[in-house]
Amino acid sequence: MLEAKPKDSLAAEVVQLETMPNLLGMHRANPERYPFLLESAAHGPEQGRYSLLFAFPGREIDLKAGDPPRDFLKQLDEEWQSERLAEADRSLPFSGGWFFYLSYEMAGLIEPSLRLPHDPAQEIAWAVRIPAAVIIDHHENCTWLVSEQPDEGRIKHLAQDAERSHDRDGSDQHLLLEEALTEEAPEHYCHAVDRTRRYIRDGDVFQANLSRSWQGRLRSGIEPADVYQRLRASNPGPFAGLAVRGDQAVISSSPERLVSRTQGWVNTRPIAGTRPRGSVQSQDKAMLDELIGHPKERAEHIMLIDLERNDLGRICQPGSVEVDELMVLESYAHVHHIVSNVRGQVDAGITPGQILAAVFPGGTITGCPKVRCMEIIAELEARPRGAYTGSLGYINRDGSMDSNILIRTMETRGRALRLLAGAGIVADSIPEQELDETRAKARGMLLALEH
Repeated sequence: MLEAKPKDSLAAEVVQLETMPNLLGMHRANPERYPFLLESAAHGPEQGRYSLLFAFPGREIDLKAGDPPRDFLKQLDEEWQSERLAEADRSLPFSGGWFFYLSYEMAGLIEPSLRLPHDPAQEIAWAVRIPAAVIIDHHENCTWLVSEQPDEGRIKHLAQDAERSHDRDGSDQHLLLEEALTEEAPEHYCHAVDRTRRYIRDGDVFQANLSRSWQGRLRSGIEPADVYQRLRASNPGPFAGLAVRGDQAVISSSPERLVSRTQGWVNTRPIAGTRPRGSVQSQDKAMLDELIGHPKERAEHIMLIDLERNDLGRICQPGSVEVDELMVLESYAHVHHIVSNVRGQVDAGITPGQILAAVFPGGTITGCPKVRCMEIIAELEARPRGAYTGSLGYINRDGSMDSNILIRTMETRGRALRLLAGAGIVADSIPEQELDETRAKARGMLLALEH
């Protein structure tokens, strides 16, 4: 262990390790101490740089489906304001603050006119105070231990746990499920696509994202960490994550950022436009060329960029919102995507809760216009989405933050497991092709579970 000059002035204690720990192994060995992991399982230029293991969870705030309605994001802001620090230059992404989860149904509290289906036992949102973390910088190939307080004991525990983590690979069971997953009836989805096309022709919406589900049951002895380990191998993503709280877990290999804030800028990184990967190089390139050149995909992407610009315009300085990365191609294990980056400048007085309220849920997974699309989604899907298209993220005490959109995501409650995948429906969508797209997006998750 090497003592180092702190890279982040907001952390009271920062230590560099000589080794690269196994963060999932640390979680597996002590999930109570290390309940949350955000990991760049696919390393890109900037968005795939860091992996973070959050340590020593403290006080919590939460909102369950059966609770009296209240402004959860306002409550989170109040907790954050009580310990707020001035924004500072930072080299490390996290130096102490809050880790949070928002289910898709949080949208019903941000937009009170919505009446969204929900499960009475569902967690709508929660946030946990986190004072310390282990951070891997994949660009510099180094590891940092950070703690808010000059607490030698806490850093010592982090270092000891990191040193012991290397040989912990988890379950050796080949099969994770008791039996094959149950897939939602294809005819139900095709009917919903047709109904959405009628809404589009009637002028209700321009595009809507519809999802469908797969359900199953884990074998006895299988833990969420086992599922996540398999998922990140079969479908690596730059915004992957594992969050375990009580008997519930969120397991994600997301490729998409919801919103980040750093140095006065907020960024959102919409994904809209998908093709499956080809089985041979020539077929794969043909899929890529078709995706970026397809008029429908380009038009849909530009429409959703405009939606995101409008969302950021609610909290950003007038004239500062811009698209600084337009329609780039990103390829993952099972799909190609069109991706852009939209950003704007925010005043110091804008709070994390206000930022989340402005952009949540991401427009790429609802459609446009957002509120009417969510009404149609509620009608046609007729069940809660839960974690799917919600968000995991963190907030520092200075207000800098980052968060993902929970696509390519599974959730467990006890041994029950569920995953969803969706597709953007437009006027000329062909139901069977949209069905195939949901299966392409689910493929990495299905491979993780069934092999």
